[in-house]
Amino acid sequence: MTRHADNREQFRPDDHDADHFLLTTVVGSYPKPKWLNRVRELSEDPESKFDAEDLDEAHDDAARLITEEHERAGLDTVVDGEMRREEMVEYFAHRIPGYEFNGPVKVWGHNYFDKPSVVSAVEYDEPWLVDEFEFTSNVATKPVKVPITGPYTLARWSFNEAYEDEEALAYDLADLVNEEIEQLVDAGARYIQIDEPALATTPDDHAIVGESLERIVDGISEDVRIGLHVCYGDYSRIYPEINDFPIDEFDVELCNDGYEQIDVFQEPAFEPGLALGVVDVHDAEVESVEEIKRNIKQGLKVVPPERLTISPDCGVKLLPREVAYQKIENMVQAAREVEAELDAGEIDVTAPQA
Repeated sequence: MTRHADNREQFRPDDHDADHFLLTTVVGSYPKPKWLNRVRELSEDPESKFDAEDLDEAHDDAARLITEEHERAGLDTVVDGEMRREEMVEYFAHRIPGYEFNGPVKVWGHNYFDKPSVVSAVEYDEPWLVDEFEFTSNVATKPVKVPITGPYTLARWSFNEAYEDEEALAYDLADLVNEEIEQLVDAGARYIQIDEPALATTPDDHAIVGESLERIVDGISEDVRIGLHVCYGDYSRIYPEINDFPIDEFDVELCNDGYEQIDVFQEPAFEPGLALGVVDVHDAEVESVEEIKRNIKQGLKVVPPERLTISPDCGVKLLPREVAYQKIENMVQAAREVEAELDAGEIDVTAPQA
């Protein structure tokens, strides 16, 4: 069941000058500075003078830079652009006892993925993201959101050599994610996003994701905002079931198909908050503020403004960095203009009121 937690208002800036508030955020990843990729290469070269300590310093510098870039764009909540992460499964698998790596697997064309294997029961050892969160929080003046790869995706995108099935593995991983969130909350985190891109390709497993989320939020205060991001897919195969998920916010990727599926979420009524992608992360053309405003209004067909969050469709790491920045800056400007028009009564909100 949707948590119905009144926890979104905590992210409204103190100096917000509109009665309405559209929370602006990003999904997670951001283009890495070219020098960071070069430092990583050098740190892996035994003939280079760069070592792990140099790489750590470079990660810190990049995280500081991108966090400040997000703030300069005007976002209400920020992340560090996942500067310390490469692939969303590998990063966590390296930190979870029970996983091991046996070499890259070809996934499509000439692309390879270092797909891990689960060879024994997974365990929680040391925190995965607390240091990252604390560093970013010390850099940021805005609230920091923490994206975490979800247990279903961690299970689905790994070789399972230890569990009876992926479902059992996902539930054990969900218990670990719960432990990690407890650590993050103790460190001050109040906005957690669970990423489950695998659900887009296997939507019939929505019940597994739902049970995993129940385990993830067990004992987590309703002051903590819990979001779920699912990449583009046939959302009609998981709706209205997501109304039963224990989340505060559901993040959807609809901009890239021109909002053809927006009607999916109108009947029956959408219960969680809606995080709506309003810029296309697969297109390097920067949307104008007016175009993004039209996209934002699509969300007002589903939820009223007090339940609408504005974000890119997905992570923006594959875009040129200057393009990613301009898209986010225009997105924030569009949200602020829509807020003013809502205050002036110039926009007709057709979504049912909560």
